[in-house]
Amino acid sequence: MIKTRYSTIVLLLSFIALFQFASAQIPPGYYDDAAGLTGIELKDALHDIIKNHDEPSYDDLRDFILKASDEDPDNPNNVILLYSGISRPKSMFGGNSGDWNREHVWAKSHGDFGNNPPSGTDAHHIRPTDVQINSIRGNLDFDNGGDPVSGAPGCYKDGDSFEPRDAVKGDVARMVFYMDVRYEGDNGELDLTVVDAVNTAPAPELGKLSVLLEWHQQDPPDDFERNRNNVVYSYQENRNPFIDHPEFVEEIWGHPSSISVSDQIFVSCYPNPVNNRLFVEYSYSSMLTYSLLSFDGKQVLEGQLQADKSTINTSNIGNGLFVLLIKNENNVIIKQLKVLKITR
Repeated sequence: MIKTRYSTIVLLLSFIALFQFASAQIPPGYYDDAAGLTGIELKDALHDIIKNHDEPSYDDLRDFILKASDEDPDNPNNVILLYSGISRPKSMFGGNSGDWNREHVWAKSHGDFGNNPPSGTDAHHIRPTDVQINSIRGNLDFDNGGDPVSGAPGCYKDGDSFEPRDAVKGDVARMVFYMDVRYEGDNGELDLTVVDAVNTAPAPELGKLSVLLEWHQQDPPDDFERNRNNVVYSYQENRNPFIDHPEFVEEIWGHPSSISVSDQIFVSCYPNPVNNRLFVEYSYSSMLTYSLLSFDGKQVLEGQLQADKSTINTSNIGNGLFVLLIKNENNVIIKQLKVLKITR
């Protein structure tokens, strides 16, 4: 969340092979203006890189873009449907049972942008889906749990959220993160924001951030998603940065679980949500430092942690989402925290 030499280690080991593959497809210098940045500075730089893309029409998506971006690699006559994973003939586009249509992953009622450019026709978040599954998802936020969705094995739905199948959980998360960064309110466009909540419509918000962060970690980009990014780039001339550089997600939003390397520091923070005191326990014999940051990158607390167990006083902090950075000379561990004061 802040400029630090530690931030570059986040997810480096788990994604190094992916970087080697993806970098061959990224235009030279495309992300140069984002180099070395974190937090809000990184988000602003990425926005400047991917904004002002070529805007397809809604018909372009139906007629040729989705047929190319989501083509079944084993059958060029078919597309792969996002939520069900079914391979369906490209010719079966329509509104009847058994057809496929265009799904706005960032549901268009979350900001009321309809099918209008740029957000309503942005191919980076519009995917082929079964007509009935599209209707079942509706405008729900994303979260875990619910009842199984008929016709889409591995998907679940309850009254306020939809859970996609495991194989595309990360795809969904990275599409949502892209939309947040791409649409920042410039030139009369919407300012879209991913939040840690559900029931967010009709506000220009979509959740649930903490779950999407987990999905991003659990389901890293695969060949299909990387190829899709390249195809959409060929039409729109902008890319989804979080497919090319998965580590950018944690650099901007943090991560709900601890990440550690090198000296094997393991941290437990509780309670979460925290009220007035946060307890930190860790398996390290020396003193560590910490910084508590708001989600806009502002530092609200800093200090040192004593060996084994410490207490951080949060009584003077207002409610909200925060990121706790725990550091030594070689590591940074990132914990996402929610401050929720209990009133009586």
